[in-house]
Amino acid sequence: MRDAAPETIYLSDYSPFGFVVDEVTLTFDLHPENTRVKSRTAFRPNPAATDRTFFLHGENLKLINASIDGTPVAPDVSDKGLTCDVPDGPFIWESEVEIDPQGNTALEGLYMSNGMYCTQCEAEGFRKITYYPDRPDVMSVFTVIINGPHPVLLSNGNPVASSEGHAEWHDPWPKPAYLFALVAGELIAHADTFTTASGRKVDLNLYVRPGDEGKCAFGMQALKDSMKWDEEVYGRKYDLDLFNIVAVDDFNMGAMENKGLNIFNSSAVLASPETSTDMNFERIEAIIAHEYFHNWTGNRITCRDWFQLCLKEGLTVYRDSQFTSDMRSAAVKRIGDVIDLRGRQFAEDQGPLAHPVRPESFQEINNFYTATVYEKGAEVIGMLKRLVGDDAYATALDLYFERHDGDAATIEDWLKVFEDTTGRDLTQFKRWYSQAGTPRLKVIEDWADDTLTLTFTQHTPPSAATPEPQPLVIPISVGLIGPIGDEVAETRVLEMTEASQSFTFDGLAARPVASILRGFSAPVVLDHDLNDTERALLLAHDTDPFNRWEAGRTLARKSLLSMIREGTAPDRAYLDGILAVLRDETLDPAYRALMMGLPSQSDLATALHDAGEVPEPDLIYAATETMRAAMARRFRDVLPALYADNLVTAEYRPDAEQSGKRALANSALALITRTDGGVQAQAQYGAADNMTQQLSGLANLIRADRGSAALKAFEAQWKNDRLVMDKWFGLQVIEADPEDAADVAAALTDHPDFNWKNPNRFRAVFGSLVMHHAGFHHHSGKGYQLLADWLIKLDPVNPQTTARMCSAFQSWPRYDDDRKALITAELDRILAQPTLSRDVTEMLTRIRKA
Repeated sequence: MRDAAPETIYLSDYSPFGFVVDEVTLTFDLHPENTRVKSRTAFRPNPAATDRTFFLHGENLKLINASIDGTPVAPDVSDKGLTCDVPDGPFIWESEVEIDPQGNTALEGLYMSNGMYCTQCEAEGFRKITYYPDRPDVMSVFTVIINGPHPVLLSNGNPVASSEGHAEWHDPWPKPAYLFALVAGELIAHADTFTTASGRKVDLNLYVRPGDEGKCAFGMQALKDSMKWDEEVYGRKYDLDLFNIVAVDDFNMGAMENKGLNIFNSSAVLASPETSTDMNFERIEAIIAHEYFHNWTGNRITCRDWFQLCLKEGLTVYRDSQFTSDMRSAAVKRIGDVIDLRGRQFAEDQGPLAHPVRPESFQEINNFYTATVYEKGAEVIGMLKRLVGDDAYATALDLYFERHDGDAATIEDWLKVFEDTTGRDLTQFKRWYSQAGTPRLKVIEDWADDTLTLTFTQHTPPSAATPEPQPLVIPISVGLIGPIGDEVAETRVLEMTEASQSFTFDGLAARPVASILRGFSAPVVLDHDLNDTERALLLAHDTDPFNRWEAGRTLARKSLLSMIREGTAPDRAYLDGILAVLRDETLDPAYRALMMGLPSQSDLATALHDAGEVPEPDLIYAATETMRAAMARRFRDVLPALYADNLVTAEYRPDAEQSGKRALANSALALITRTDGGVQAQAQYGAADNMTQQLSGLANLIRADRGSAALKAFEAQWKNDRLVMDKWFGLQVIEADPEDAADVAAALTDHPDFNWKNPNRFRAVFGSLVMHHAGFHHHSGKGYQLLADWLIKLDPVNPQTTARMCSAFQSWPRYDDDRKALITAELDRILAQPTLSRDVTEMLTRIRKA
């Protein structure tokens, strides 16, 4: 039968748990189908609580026995947990339960992956392990005893004792249950050490399956770089004797920051030049940093309740972005972050899944691990730092760590340290956490008497989540570029607090071009009515790398929209501007590669919808292809040299220098392929000694309709490497003709290596289909039907992955009536399933109401 109707939980209803947990001891006797878990927990009444109901969460548990202070009890057990009468003072709760790791296909709690025992407890997986107050504000010291016939038995903290088939671990730092971790299996450790600034020697291990030993070195170096960076930039030293990472094939997320025992999706930690692309290396470096940084911003200081998820995730995303900017190109990182923000988070804000950075309510917390919480949450941190300045930010963070170490904190706690250290009133700024929607910022210029006046108006569209938005504090970074391309006013941060507000720049010799929202200083949509000549000036001369890129992106978008609406030719001024960038060898190759990119087809669909038009995916696809063909012709004279000069032949390094050159060479190859029929792509594919160049060659051969033989050769070469095969599956879908994309995806589901229960493999096929805008939105509806078929199949097995894939349908209201009817029919078909999970029910109900 269908899961019980989801219960809505409200931030305003928060109350502390009735009891404090002083100490927990867990004993695991591992068995694939019948693992026994014994818990011994020391409770005492919480003086801060008014409700002393003793309720312990528990799901899918078989209770064997329970006792209080050694006396057996018979608690009242439901499908959500248990209640029991307890003493008025301190007491010891003991219980024993039986669970089935092998049958746990949802990958929450304790489950098995290729014979390895593994846990995932965030957000509410611990309740599938034992009865416990599974909430982030209940923190305790854990001791864990593991018994099982496995060579490696791991848990949080430091090892206390071990012998064959037995291990004991103790974590001295109080933590909530969602940070609990256990791993057991046949694993091999890639070992290293790190010495902290205070002289503590920390043993480091990256545990992998046999055969993956050669893919550990980069991940280990990324960990050491992260530890060093966090000491130098934030003053945060590691606090245990040991730090372990384990690579797991079956994992719903990228990774998890469990204290001292980080569990990673294999794709987020394993890397080698032969099997991983430059983008894989950069992603791995960022994820390792993110999870390590959680040691302080997430573990030592956690969140009081799940409404505060943005506190730990927004801050940690911001920190990992700073890290990547320092390790690689800051400009390229910033542009990449904004592309991602606009592509995912802006779409959330504009659709039925819109919610504030800190939601006021939820039904299934797993559905709020969103771009709004993570990426927009990080943007809010960046704005705060921009407003108070670097020194004040550092002072506030020091106070935050000092004041809240060991706490389960709130957004109010976070903002209070800034108010206390800067004297600012952040009441209005706090609206960024409570209002949904992307603000729209319109600017009007006035030039008179050598003075430029910029008048800004802000407007946030109302939504179901925020029906009456109020003005926000918006930091607007502005510089001025003179008519001959010189910077006549360096960057100045304007602090906008009103619905409409004016700022002046005086003493100017000639009217400049305003470079507004430099560095993308706030997550807003900017309406700045510049003409093509002014944008071309910014493209050629803006000293802010983000706004220089933005000028080119805006010219590209304008030309593409004209091509879609009126069938015009590609704008020559845009092509000439990008050509000048390509010829400028003083620019970072990675930056030039980004400048060659076009707005995504989904981005163009959004722009048409925002203009009150109905996007037609086929026309968008055709315009994009026409523009790329025009770029290939216009850049024909520079592309061969651009490709040759940046085709790295030295020994492979995944660093910023080489990665940037390969990115530029591969961008050039994509255009060369449009004129040479794939000759150069075939040469690159055949000569490649690294995955970046091999995969680029293969992608271009598919585009040139010469990929059949190479796909077979690639499969034969890599059929035993599951991460490379994920690339093989996904590439065929994303590079398919729109007419064939859904058919290609369907055919791949019949491949013997398509393991639909593995989240990585499922996302490789269906995530690629969803990203193929014209293919997924094919007028026949076959893309919608295929995805719905598989979501119905996956939901009983893994509702979390299913629910996240449902977001593919969130943009349905912007399309034509025929497509709307096709999509809503599939939504209704999924919703009609009698066994639909709570996760999917909530997601699709919200989407369907749009």
